[in-house]
Amino acid sequence: MNLRVPLKVVVVGFGMVGSRLVDELLRREPEAFDVTVLGSEPYEPYNRVLLSDVVAGRTDVAAITMPLPDGARVTVRRGVAAVAVDRASRVVVADDGTRHPYDHLVLATGAAARVPAIPGLHAADGGLPAGVHALRTLDDAREIVAATVNAPRAVVVGGGVLGVEAAVGLAGRGLHVTLVHHGGSLMERQLDAEAAAVLRTGLEAHGVTVLPDRVAGEVLVAGGRAVGVRVRTARGAAAPDGTTDDVVAARLVVFSVGTVPETGLAAAAGLTTDRGVLVGHDLTSPDDPRVHAVGDCAQPPEGSRGLVAEGWDQARRLAERLVRLVEPADPEPVPAPHLRLPEGGTRPSMAVRLGALLAGGATSRAQTDRGIDTRGTDVVKVKAGPLSVTAMGVCGAARADEPGQRTVRLADPHAGRYVEVVVADGVVVGATCVGDPAVAADLTAAYTRRTPVPHDPAFLLLTPVMAAAAPASSPEHMPDDAVVCRCNGVTKRDIAHACATGARTRDDVARETRATTGCGSCTDAVCGVLDWLRATDPEVVPEPA
Repeated sequence: MNLRVPLKVVVVGFGMVGSRLVDELLRREPEAFDVTVLGSEPYEPYNRVLLSDVVAGRTDVAAITMPLPDGARVTVRRGVAAVAVDRASRVVVADDGTRHPYDHLVLATGAAARVPAIPGLHAADGGLPAGVHALRTLDDAREIVAATVNAPRAVVVGGGVLGVEAAVGLAGRGLHVTLVHHGGSLMERQLDAEAAAVLRTGLEAHGVTVLPDRVAGEVLVAGGRAVGVRVRTARGAAAPDGTTDDVVAARLVVFSVGTVPETGLAAAAGLTTDRGVLVGHDLTSPDDPRVHAVGDCAQPPEGSRGLVAEGWDQARRLAERLVRLVEPADPEPVPAPHLRLPEGGTRPSMAVRLGALLAGGATSRAQTDRGIDTRGTDVVKVKAGPLSVTAMGVCGAARADEPGQRTVRLADPHAGRYVEVVVADGVVVGATCVGDPAVAADLTAAYTRRTPVPHDPAFLLLTPVMAAAAPASSPEHMPDDAVVCRCNGVTKRDIAHACATGARTRDDVARETRATTGCGSCTDAVCGVLDWLRATDPEVVPEPA
């Protein structure tokens, strides 16, 4: 008989990271926790990464929803926001008057879109004027899509990852799009000036007008609706034509100028906050061992990039920590499944390479004397239709090369291609790839798995790190829990289960599991697993009709 008293865990925030934490707890010890989740949005959890795909029309809203936690000891309160935390009594107070006691509290409150304080941006009721949006929530995406019907012109303010994705998506819907960016080059956190120039050329080829070194000085409003943006030269920059002001007509304005972590609840509870809620490497507040923070609201010692892979990794680590509080550590841990290469010296397929990469990544990101190894959670991939941009590790305009690092690059602006690789100690420590998704996929595998680089690293610019073989026979060597789709956490087992319940094609698998609906880099791996399942058990997975 199990007389163990379940640990009461209250999770504030039901976004991608909060819902993943609950799932991680249920996978490990479903009977060890009584979990209460408070989510201010009334919806099921959804994949925020894919909102730009919704705006672009590549993904339907229904395809980005994430499953609700399935457990007898889980209570989910959607549309209910936490308003106060009484740490002395260990109780969370919600806006509907309910009180939720906890043994451990997890703050997964995320971040809100930053909205600059410029003239014309705030309506009389305190909201945004009609036609002005910030792309952060499901409601934002729906409103932007609705606005495209009657808005032939759009202005996107902010040339970071999300701004670039939104601009390409809106252009794909047939709008005349102007992208305004405060810096001299786009995505400067990930791209240097040369790579950004190649990206700009690609954007302009897809109908996006790029205005660098410009800021939105005013939103022009008529009759309560946006009709344009007054664009001004950024401080210290000189406009090419010598002008300082310009007006861009637009009935749709999308701001993508960063986020602000939601720390109000934590600060009001007396927890230390800076940009985010301060936590240690163990994701626990230094002020209270019973309070933790994960995702966009958290500020761990290694910093935060706001990437979903980073948040999901935090959810995994915190779940493991909470499980250790109710279960003693296993003195003889079970070794991880060993990945065997195919017989006869053939090289593994892309499916095996990605599966090994992602299955091994979760176990490698443990705490060390130097902190947390976050390699693999910092890969940035732009979802912009035909435009391919990937960056990881040591990259960006502001980077400083360390002693011992060697950089090789290929710049081919005419072909819309730029590849840069940074190596040190025989492995890839950073890479930037614009316009070559095949090389980007191999560089991602090499970076995350620490694959030894060739003696001449220039081979990395064109030649795949490991040549792909026919995928039909290789996926048998992948462990069932190998993650094939990084964006949605889809494993080989998930794909096999989808096929066993009727999925036959890649589109079927995408509908059932959402694999391939994120950045798309896992498409080869998913198809490889499908081919292997079809070859090994044609009765369960027959050829599509």
